Amino acid sequence: MTTYIGTATSRVDGRDKVTGAARYAGEYDAPDLAHGSVVTSTIVKGRIRRIDTSEAMKVDGVLVILTHENRPPMADSDKAYEDDVAPEGSPYRPLYDGEIKFNGQPVALVLAEDFETATYAASLVKVDYDEQPHVTDLERQLGNAVALDPPAKPRGDAAKAFATSDIKHQADYSVPIEHHNPMELFASTAVWHDGKLTVYDKTQGVQNVQRYLCGVFEAKPDEIRVMSPFMGGGFGSGLRPQYQVVLAVLGARALKRSVRLVLTRQQMYMIGYRPAMIQRIQLGAKPDGTLNAITHDATTMTSQYEDFHRNETTWSGLLYKSEAASYAHSLVRLDLPTACDMRAPSAATGVYALEAAMDELAVALKMDPLELRLKCYSDSDQSTGLPFSSKNLRECYSQGAEAFGWNKRSFEPRSMRDGNDLIGWGMATGIWEALQVPITVRITLTGNGHAEVACATSDIGTGTYTIMAQVAADMLGLPIDNITVKLGDSTLPPSPVEGGSWIAASVSNGIVTTSNAIRDELLKMAQAMPNSALKGAQADDVVLTNGSIMSKKNPRSTVMVADAMRHAGIERVTQEKATKFKKGGKHAHNTHSAIFAEVKVDEQLGVIRVTRLVGAVAAGRILNLKTAHSQVMGGMIWGMGMALHEETLIDHRFGRIMNANIAEYHVPVNADVHNVEVIFVDEQDDIVNPMGIKGLGEIGIVGVPAAIANAVYHATGKRVRDLPITLDKLTRDA
Repeated sequence: MTTYIGTATSRVDGRDKVTGAARYAGEYDAPDLAHGSVVTSTIVKGRIRRIDTSEAMKVDGVLVILTHENRPPMADSDKAYEDDVAPEGSPYRPLYDGEIKFNGQPVALVLAEDFETATYAASLVKVDYDEQPHVTDLERQLGNAVALDPPAKPRGDAAKAFATSDIKHQADYSVPIEHHNPMELFASTAVWHDGKLTVYDKTQGVQNVQRYLCGVFEAKPDEIRVMSPFMGGGFGSGLRPQYQVVLAVLGARALKRSVRLVLTRQQMYMIGYRPAMIQRIQLGAKPDGTLNAITHDATTMTSQYEDFHRNETTWSGLLYKSEAASYAHSLVRLDLPTACDMRAPSAATGVYALEAAMDELAVALKMDPLELRLKCYSDSDQSTGLPFSSKNLRECYSQGAEAFGWNKRSFEPRSMRDGNDLIGWGMATGIWEALQVPITVRITLTGNGHAEVACATSDIGTGTYTIMAQVAADMLGLPIDNITVKLGDSTLPPSPVEGGSWIAASVSNGIVTTSNAIRDELLKMAQAMPNSALKGAQADDVVLTNGSIMSKKNPRSTVMVADAMRHAGIERVTQEKATKFKKGGKHAHNTHSAIFAEVKVDEQLGVIRVTRLVGAVAAGRILNLKTAHSQVMGGMIWGMGMALHEETLIDHRFGRIMNANIAEYHVPVNADVHNVEVIFVDEQDDIVNPMGIKGLGEIGIVGVPAAIANAVYHATGKRVRDLPITLDKLTRDA
C-alpha cells in the first residue's frame, strides 16, 4: 500500500537549497563572531624553528595568532585523536607541536574581526624551519613497499595455473592521486555559549566529530554539540573530522567567543585524497575463455603516521569463476597527509584494472568482451563460497547491451568511423558492497496527523531527507508534506557516519522498525475503545493508512488515529527504536552494474569525446527514481573524469601539489558530457534486509573508467594503462 517509495519524488529540501534557506557550515552567524585564516607550512618534513607573528599582530582587527606554543590545552594521547573510521596508526594532531609531517600542514591560526583582515595578517606570518629530506614519489619508493596480510585466501596454485594456461595476459595498470572537489569548502563555525559550544561543521558524521572533539579537548559530551543539517558534497572527504574543526574550537576556547574558519580551495587539497595505485594483473584462460588463474597485486600509498588502505584486489572473486586465484597488497609510506575514502573506495580503482585486463584477455581470445564475461559469470563469492542474496547482473548485461546496440559492434580496432573520428565501443562490469549499519530512529506522531522523524545521520547531498520522508509517509500512512525530518545533529538518536552507500538501507529499515512500534502502540489504543472495529487484531494484521489504523483482512475495519489518541487522552506518540542487521550470514550482499561506452577519437589530434554512456544497475529496491537516477548519472560522469581528466600532480622536489585548484585539476564540465542513460534493472532481494534495499551512491562510478578505456582501445588500437588517458599518451610511441 505504498504511495511514495519507488516513485520519482522531488527533494523535500529542494526549495530550501535553491532559495538559500539551507545554511551550510560556513554560513552561520553569531554575535561577536571572529574569523580565522590558516597559515600552512612551506616544507614537507622537519620542525618549526621559529614563528614570527609580530608584523601580523600590528594589523588592526587581529585578535590573536595561535601556534603550537600558545594554543589552549589539547589531549596528549593518540587515543584522544582517533575517530570512528580512523585507520591504524598515530592520528595527525592539528597545531599540536612543531613537527612538520606534510607540505601545507597548518602551523598557525590567525583570528581577527573579519575574514579579510585574518587573511591579510596570515600572509605576514613568517616561519623558519629545520628541514629534513622527504619522499613523496610512489614509483620511486616501490622497493620500500611493506606487504600487508592477503585480503583473501588463495585458491589453488595460481602461479602454476597461469604458467600452464593456453592464453595468458599480464599487465600493470596505474591510477594517480585524485582529489575530492566538492562545491562546499570545508568549514566550521564554533558558536560560544558560556563555555559550551555548538559547532556547525562540514561532515558526514556529526556524532563522530562530537566524540572526536570531546576526546581532543577532554570535554564532557554536553559541552560540545555538532550540527551539519546540510552538506555541499562529501564523497568520503567528510568521513573523518578535518583539521579546521579542531582549529575553530581552539580559537573559540582561546577567545571565549564564536569563531568561523573556512578553508581555501588550495588548503582542501591537503586533507585527503584517493591514493595512487599500481596494480599487476595476470589472467590465464583456456581457448574457450574459461579462466584458469587470476592474480591481482596492488601497491598503494599512505602517510608516515597512519596505515590507510582498502581491499583493492578481490573483486574478481565476486564476479568471475576461476580455478585458481591469489591476491597481494602492499603499502608505501610517503611524506603526505593520510589518504581517505573517495567514492567507491577500492572498487573504482581495483575494478578498473580488472575490467581493463578482462578486455585485453578478450582481445587475445578473439572473443566478444561481453561473451567472455558471461562465460566466466559466477553465482557465488569465489573467496567464501557464499551465494549472493541476489545478483541480476546477467539482466544488466542484457538490458544495457540492448539499449546501447552492442550487437552492432565490430570486433577489430579502428574499424568504426565517423568522418575524421575513430569510433570505439567498450564495456565493463561494476560491483559494490550492499552494506548496512546499526542505527536508531525516533518518530513522534501527533494527533493532527503530523510526524517528526529524527536521526543523527547526515544528508551529504544524496537525498537522505527525501527518502526518509518517503519511507515514513508510507509507513505511517500520511502525506509526505506532513513529515518533518530532523538529522545532522549530534543530540539526535545514534547513527554512524554516512558513507559506503549504507545509510539509505539502514535508516529506511530503521524507520520501518520505529513505525511498527508506533503502529503497535496505536493499535493498543484503538482496541481499548468501546466496540473497537479492531478487537482481536494482531499488529501484523493492520496497517496505517490515510490517518487510520486499517485491517489488512477487512479494509472496512478501521479506527481513525486521531480518535484512538483522543480516547487515550494523549496528543502525541513517541517511539525510539534501534535497528541492527545480521553480520556475516549465509549470503554475499552486493550491487552490480554493466557499463557500455562510446568514444569518438580525432585520428590526427588524439582528442577523446565520450559520446554515449549506458549504465544498467541492479541494486535491489529503488526508493526514489529521481534521486537514484541523479546519483548513478553523477557517478558515471565522475567515472568519465577518472578515465580522461583527473590527476593530482606533485612537484616531488618540494612535495607540493602543483594543480591544487579547479582550474588546473581537470574534471568533466557540461561540454564534456553527452548522452548518459541510466537503467534500473528490477531486482528483488528478500535476504539482504526487510525492505530489500542495497544502496546506490558508489556503484555509479565503478566500471566506467574501464569501459571508456576499453572503448578508446577499440577506437584506436592503442592501449593506455595509466589513467587518465590524455592525448599525449594516446599519440606517444608504443
